[in-house]
Amino acid sequence: MFKSRGDSNIVYKCTVRLLEDTEILECEFHPSYKGKFLLEHVCQQLNLTETDYFGLRYVDAGGQRHWLHLAKLILKQVKDASPILFSFRVKFYPPNPLLLKEDVTRFQIYLQLKRDLLHGRLYCTSNEAAMLGALIIQIELGDYDPSIHVGNYVTEMRLLLRQTDAIEARIQELHREPVEGTPGGTGGVKGMTTQEAEQTFLKIACQLDTYGVDPHPVKDHRSNQLYLGINHSGILTFQGSRKTHHFKWSEVHKINFEGRMFIVHLNYPEKKHTVGFKCPSGAACRHVWCCAIEQMLFFTLPSSSDACVYSGGGLFSWGTKFKYFGRTEREILERDGLLAPRDSQEEGSSAGGKRKASSVPATPSTPMTGDFGYSSLPRSTHSAPLEESGMIPDNEACDGGCLLSGPTVDIALACCDHLRAVTEEPKPSAALPEYSTRDPFSHSSCESAATTHATYASQASHAADDWRPPALQPPPRPFSLLRTFVPSFLFVWLSLALAALLLFETDWPVLRHIKRKPELVSLRHHYYTPLKEYLKKKVIELF
Repeated sequence: MFKSRGDSNIVYKCTVRLLEDTEILECEFHPSYKGKFLLEHVCQQLNLTETDYFGLRYVDAGGQRHWLHLAKLILKQVKDASPILFSFRVKFYPPNPLLLKEDVTRFQIYLQLKRDLLHGRLYCTSNEAAMLGALIIQIELGDYDPSIHVGNYVTEMRLLLRQTDAIEARIQELHREPVEGTPGGTGGVKGMTTQEAEQTFLKIACQLDTYGVDPHPVKDHRSNQLYLGINHSGILTFQGSRKTHHFKWSEVHKINFEGRMFIVHLNYPEKKHTVGFKCPSGAACRHVWCCAIEQMLFFTLPSSSDACVYSGGGLFSWGTKFKYFGRTEREILERDGLLAPRDSQEEGSSAGGKRKASSVPATPSTPMTGDFGYSSLPRSTHSAPLEESGMIPDNEACDGGCLLSGPTVDIALACCDHLRAVTEEPKPSAALPEYSTRDPFSHSSCESAATTHATYASQASHAADDWRPPALQPPPRPFSLLRTFVPSFLFVWLSLALAALLLFETDWPVLRHIKRKPELVSLRHHYYTPLKEYLKKKVIELF
């Protein structure tokens, strides 16, 4: 989107949907405002002071969901959206929501989990679903009153994705039964205050495997449909209702993406592993990568000042750069007095860790280094509820199998394994037997390393037998930055100038429909024409 210099007084309007679907906020912002302004404004309207756990989500023109970046201009991120619509959501689910200081923050977490339960993202057993549903009824309706709560009153309230008659009957039974520990108490919820019911709800929900998980539809190397989740504990995979893998942050060495392939490099005591998942599109893969990086940094970095710019995307992907913005969980806990601040000794060890970072790859289990080894080639946030288990994806399923291939994986595996292959016998891996595609790459790396060493040895022996005085050769030409990049730079700019001349100065029928686009009309009016007149004036003055 292009705007003239007089557009600084323009005010844009947007709508923010809150966690209760019936509640919305109408907000205004200027073109120079960044995402942090809008999030703080919404949190101020909700009387929220613990703002670090929340975010604003939007959908681009291609249907891909994104989190609004707090350090970037709002207008630049939603330039194609009309009308501009945001959703206020929990971005970082705290591992223990009961440790939050403010009741209003816990209430917003409760609303998000209630929404996750309704849309099938918070998957649980039937008994757990019945208890969570009864707690919601207790919070919103209070104690059971036979004169008020008549008939099947639970049916009128949508609590679960698949709300069967049996579960509704169990919810009513729990709502009628007194809470355990009271006279006649049988483990129900009657007698709980609103605050007690809310705390019990949060306590049960935060112990579920799918707590804080936003399911991203992916496929593994066997083309099996999976859902990838990222939360405070690491990266999880689900097949239907079953959790298949859990990669803890302490095991994750590096996260890449290559095209539509999301790649996780894992460090285990015996061996390194590389696991790949195929996403529905390149945009979805970049989004998963950004979410994984952001979640990992929030829950593992000791300080936001340790974060650097992380780059993603390989040779055949558009490059993506990510800069973490905001406080980390440790900083929040230190601020609230729930965690002791790091002393000077820890600061000294942190400096020592940074000096060793070049030789010892950093991992989230040793978060003292600023760079976690993410010199990488690379949310449908709440984008896809699970289908078979009650999580129904909003995004369409991806096509094709998961292929662990490409220059990114080849280089990573060769660097990790070729020295070990020469010095020791290969050890069988006990972890992740399903991801056997890692072994052929290791084997090929070992073979290539052995072949290389054999070739070098043969060449050395021949050279020793037939030694001759070396012929005089010209010295190598020194590397020149100007000679390397200036011609490319000039070629690109000349190509762009030629394209602009063909587009704006010719009247080819093929280009007419392109020239009528609003963006190009604005570009020509605000930039091309003034630049053309300026250059014309300078040329006339010279001659």
